[in-house]
Amino acid sequence: MKTLKDFNFENKKAIIRVDFNVPLNDKFEVTDATRIEAAKSTIIQILKDGGSCVLMSHLGRPKGKQEEFSLRHIVDEITTIIGVKVKFVDDCIGAKAEEAVANLENGEVLLLENLRFYAEEEKGDVAFAKQLSKLGDIYVNDAFGTAHRAHASTTIIAQFFEGNKCFGNLLAREIESIDKVLNNSEKPVLAILGGAKVSSKITVIENILDKVDHLIIGGGMSFTFVKAQGGKIGNSICEDDKMELALEILKQAKAKNVQVHIPVDVVAADDFSNDANTQICDIDKIPDGWEGVDAGPKSRVIFDDVVNKCKTILWNGPLGVFEMESFAAGTIALGHSIDKATKNGAFSLVGGGDSVAAVKQFGFAEKVSYVSTGGGAMLEMLEGQTLPGIEAILK
Repeated sequence: MKTLKDFNFENKKAIIRVDFNVPLNDKFEVTDATRIEAAKSTIIQILKDGGSCVLMSHLGRPKGKQEEFSLRHIVDEITTIIGVKVKFVDDCIGAKAEEAVANLENGEVLLLENLRFYAEEEKGDVAFAKQLSKLGDIYVNDAFGTAHRAHASTTIIAQFFEGNKCFGNLLAREIESIDKVLNNSEKPVLAILGGAKVSSKITVIENILDKVDHLIIGGGMSFTFVKAQGGKIGNSICEDDKMELALEILKQAKAKNVQVHIPVDVVAADDFSNDANTQICDIDKIPDGWEGVDAGPKSRVIFDDVVNKCKTILWNGPLGVFEMESFAAGTIALGHSIDKATKNGAFSLVGGGDSVAAVKQFGFAEKVSYVSTGGGAMLEMLEGQTLPGIEAILK
């Protein structure tokens, strides 16, 4: 696996695929700069080496060239975060972009305009990728969030940099962290899968059953498993068409000696609202008209015990509707458990949009071993898929 340390960037222009698809408010201010901060170490390392950086990214889902999706809005934020004045060019291919790159000196950073202003980017167009390739001497992919897409800038461009392509620090760390969980883990290994739907996690569960010792199934998806086993779940979310599959997963887990832990009790609410009436009840005895919205107190104690027995922990998906303060206690308790296990030497990897949002919201981001930046990409890797953006560098 080639990384930055395999190259000398002195007098070289690195064209770097970053993931600066960041949220903006109505004043076009960045409201969460995590993805920009994540790319900082790659940019700084190349500049310190004596090279220059040409940054390319997409922002949002524009239909053609739309000013509200221009990357010019985030130039000041990038400048502030990396501590180097960032130049901007309002195109990403063609004469204007090529001239801006030609004028770029060692130690300087240039941001190209939104790649998705061109439909060719998402189509994986070879001619478009070739035009992008003219803008650098070495191709660096540091965008894990888009590594599962075979787009021009994430995958196709790599063919024009034979021997001159590598992973940036962020993408290399993502690959290493997931590999550590899946292939080089210290046992016992625990996977915690939450969120609303079993259907979105089926392939993940099937792929990791051979690699884990414990599996916690929480959040909305737990009710499909409970109902499949004859439990009463009231109005809780359930995928009736996946109940047979849930039973099959439990059977497979038993055959592979994986201990599956499902909440034993829940916080139930009479309405999907922060102000709803609540009660604690057994997960398989939820009254009609009530729905499970968070892991209950007994479940939190059981999960804490499981987490702190394990040496490798993967967390993907919350245990309840943590966006509502009244139903966040289970997810927060799990965060504390993982924090404690990590302090005691466990390796903990958190990934997936909702889990990442939760660890940030409740202050656990610095207390786990690694927080993944790519939701869909991470899920696909956990499913055992090879991501096109990663494969293109390894070729």
